[in-house]
Amino acid sequence: MELDDINTITVLGAGNMGHGIAEVAALAGYQVNLRDINEEFVQNGYDQIEWSLGKLAEKDQLSDEEANAALERVATYVDLAESVSDADVVIEAVPEKMDIKKDVYTELEAAAPDHTIFATNTSSLSISELADVTERPEQFCGMHFFNPPVRMQLVEVISGAETAEETMDVISDLAEAMDKTPVRVHKDSPGFIVNRILVPLMNEAAWAVESGDTTIAEVDSTAKYEIGLPMGSFELADQVGIDVGYHVLQYMHEVLGDAYEPCPLLEEKVEEEKLGKKTGKGFYDYEDGEGAQVPSDQTSEDVSRRLMAVMANEVAGLIQNDVADADAIDRAVMLGGGFPDGPAKMADDAGLETLVETLDELHEKTGAERYEAVDLLRELAESGDRFHGSDGGDDADPYEFENISVEIRDRVGHIELDRPHRMNTISSDLVDDLSGAIDALGADDDVRAILLTGAGDRAFSAGADVQSMAGGAGDPTAGAELSRKGQRTFGKLEECDKPVIAAIDGYCLGGGMELSMCADLRIATKRSEFGQPEHNLGLIPGWGGTVRLQRIVGTGRAKEIIFTADRYEAETMADYGFINELVENDEFEEQAFEYAKQFAQGPPVAQRYTKRAMHNGWEDTDAGLEVEAQSFGLLFTTDDLMEGMTAFMGDREPDFKGE
Repeated sequence: MELDDINTITVLGAGNMGHGIAEVAALAGYQVNLRDINEEFVQNGYDQIEWSLGKLAEKDQLSDEEANAALERVATYVDLAESVSDADVVIEAVPEKMDIKKDVYTELEAAAPDHTIFATNTSSLSISELADVTERPEQFCGMHFFNPPVRMQLVEVISGAETAEETMDVISDLAEAMDKTPVRVHKDSPGFIVNRILVPLMNEAAWAVESGDTTIAEVDSTAKYEIGLPMGSFELADQVGIDVGYHVLQYMHEVLGDAYEPCPLLEEKVEEEKLGKKTGKGFYDYEDGEGAQVPSDQTSEDVSRRLMAVMANEVAGLIQNDVADADAIDRAVMLGGGFPDGPAKMADDAGLETLVETLDELHEKTGAERYEAVDLLRELAESGDRFHGSDGGDDADPYEFENISVEIRDRVGHIELDRPHRMNTISSDLVDDLSGAIDALGADDDVRAILLTGAGDRAFSAGADVQSMAGGAGDPTAGAELSRKGQRTFGKLEECDKPVIAAIDGYCLGGGMELSMCADLRIATKRSEFGQPEHNLGLIPGWGGTVRLQRIVGTGRAKEIIFTADRYEAETMADYGFINELVENDEFEEQAFEYAKQFAQGPPVAQRYTKRAMHNGWEDTDAGLEVEAQSFGLLFTTDDLMEGMTAFMGDREPDFKGE
């Protein structure tokens, strides 16, 4: 089967995951059969889809016509056989219990057409064991969406022991057709990728508190404000449901051994039915409406090393057992867990040797199997290598970065902010990558113009990655240095001799908007939104916005944008003079490149001196005019001038060499 052969998708289970998956499939244009065991359940699911589509339309994320069309593609069923009679793919999202799922697949196997692919949305159960219930294990795989499916980008596509490569291909293609990012899991292993990282991390946090070595406040403060995770470990457990993580741990313990023994602290909460946010109490109290109050000033270096060491051990185990490679693990956990960086990269940055030493110390102290370093992790630490390989030496690719991608085509150096899972928010590491890329492109004679975009269609950049930078809160020196670091790097775009174009699609907010200010020209899709929300946080723009914005739109408009902290539509920003050109949403990629390409064909020497004269003129008119006069004279000596004049007289396009 190929993607074009898929027309109808049946979703079994109309609960939170089921109705969310059905909505995603309907939005992608597929006919969807939504089935549950009784009319009340399936109607509730349908109502939730209708409500969600209405909200998307209300927020202008799709039109009323698109919302209505998607809803019309959803049909509801109680009878299983009827619901799958014309299904090309069945996505099962029934309760996470092996016996229930096996019963469903026994009935499904008898009712579904022979060509139908079965995909289970299980978050941790064995794909191979479920596939054995059917007579089509080669057409059976995991398709694990994350909650809520409409918003979460990741889909883990998991191979069972007998899954055909063709099945993996078509389900990966289906995930992409649903506007999701598939990450392949090559071996059926409990927890797959994301839960195999997050759940043991939650368990280790509980063991650290259970042992008396630390407190819940220290653990969550460290996880959130030192390591930079989106939530503290206990805060996340409460959010997901302590029972959910506990049951995954029980399964891991049963299959993988004592290294995954659940901490008694978790078991105690489950027995007391204090399961987190959904019951009003867990590790935090939610009955007063305030939710988890994680302190920002109780971070601990010992806790950080401990959590990072356990996480690195899980990464090594996944790689050693051929479940996934480091790139796939990082991509999955960033998309599914909201990590600012992938766990493999975080471990590399922390130092594998240090993390192995931490594991060894904990193992000697406790004797617990969970601290036995995986062979691969120890080998890498002893050799000085990393999950992502060595630094590369003199032969390293100057355009190889973690947080951005760089491509050179037709004399255009294209920098793409590559953190779509975080709406291309700007972390300290991304600033470092950006600095290196600007330097490399600026020195590359084959590059005549620089194009700056953001990955995905949601955001150019939604601003600074506040979570990854929160560790410096309360330290004025750290805050000032963070501001200077961004100013220096963004300023390189202004100082660059080549034309710089920022092409904006989606949100362009805060630090992202400040980055775009350093470009010489800006184009944007009509759906893009702009704003400087720093005043809502009690801050001011810190990466050059207070200076550069007024130069572009005038002092009055700049104060309006910063003081109000409002969002502004692209057409308004074009009227203000911030946007040079508006393009249609569906023409963005082509138009952005063509716009940059026209400047890459210009005279490099003249472009260089033009930027210098204009920037000097910002501060001092006389200085700018003098630079202009000197530059004008120097250009009389260039080969480009002769080429330009010859081309003009010959009625042809000039071919400037930059000489």
